[in-house]
Amino acid sequence: MNPFSGLQDLVNQVPELVQPLLVLLVGAIPFVDEAAAGLGIVAGMHPLVAFTANVVGSGLTVVFAVLLGSRVRGAVVARRARRAAPDSAPATRDKAYGGTTATLTRQATGVQQRTEVGSPPTVEKRSKGKERLGRWLTRFGVPGASLLAPLALPFSLTALFLIGTGVSRTWVLLWQLIAIMLWTGVVTASATAAVAVISG
Repeated sequence: MNPFSGLQDLVNQVPELVQPLLVLLVGAIPFVDEAAAGLGIVAGMHPLVAFTANVVGSGLTVVFAVLLGSRVRGAVVARRARRAAPDSAPATRDKAYGGTTATLTRQATGVQQRTEVGSPPTVEKRSKGKERLGRWLTRFGVPGASLLAPLALPFSLTALFLIGTGVSRTWVLLWQLIAIMLWTGVVTASATAAVAVISG
């Protein structure tokens, strides 16, 4: 008896050419993006088709997140530069965050402490996922943080986080796409083996 027959019958009601689009759409949804290929395989799709659809869906979301994040960050940096312009003391850019010397950021601890001219100090607590990702970024750099990121945050939120720290768009896109392909490959292989064992 095939335990996946109900899901497979449901998916088979959808035209075969449209089925990969379902995996693509699921792959574009944060927090379930890594499981899209597995769901497609369980539903009866060919592993290569499910893998490709998942990579495309997650990849498009990451590209959108990177473009949006870099645009927002650019606007924030420009606004801070305009605010700092009248000051007599020259402001220097912070490489990690694009801020000035008046901005102090504690990346590894997961707590951002910012002190800006004319404003009291504020402390912003990060989510646990961002805390973990911040520690990985400090310890392993962008490649290591990107590859480990799905253990803490979805691909798209990881891309936004990395862009927010000042990492270049090209570097974020490169390592996020590598991470997507590796994690999707692991899910695809695991789901294929599981279906073969259970169905056989």
